[in-house]
Amino acid sequence: MKLIVGLGNPGKEYENTRHNIGFMCIDEIAKHFCVNFNSKKFNGSYTQFNYNNERIILLKPGKYMNLSGEVIRDFVSFFKINIDDVLIICDDLDTNVGTYRLRYKGSSGGHNGLKNIEQNLNTKEYKRIKVGISNNKLIDTKDYVLGKFTKEEKELLQPIISKIPSIIEDYLIISFDNLMNKYN
Repeated sequence: MKLIVGLGNPGKEYENTRHNIGFMCIDEIAKHFCVNFNSKKFNGSYTQFNYNNERIILLKPGKYMNLSGEVIRDFVSFFKINIDDVLIICDDLDTNVGTYRLRYKGSSGGHNGLKNIEQNLNTKEYKRIKVGISNNKLIDTKDYVLGKFTKEEKELLQPIISKIPSIIEDYLIISFDNLMNKYN
């Protein structure tokens, strides 16, 4: 069983903000696999499907970013998911808009969602796809990540968001090392 999580903040006011790129990607994955987020559990909206004889759960935590690890912990515990089978999709200030990085493990890099995941899973060793949102040092970080994408940023992001389902299809059939070699 695999758990694929898109990070973001719940609520209409946060739609299409930089911090919600994880939600945008997970929605694209759901669309690709023709599934809907029709179930709720542990403050999360999720869907399940089978792919290549494996059960896949797509999750959007319903708590704010800095508490998303609590939701993930509850899903991991309830469904008895191995940490090695958890993949997090999130925004990354240190990566340029229009690019992404796959990582097997690492630090939170100051990302409050990742910090909370580390605290709740008791490890930094979980897989992630970090989608670049760049950084604007002239704007307070909180205001920047909660800000809406510009038209130019959306144009740069659309090819990445469209590519994410292909990355996920490969993630479900090849090793993560091979996945990183193929897409990084």
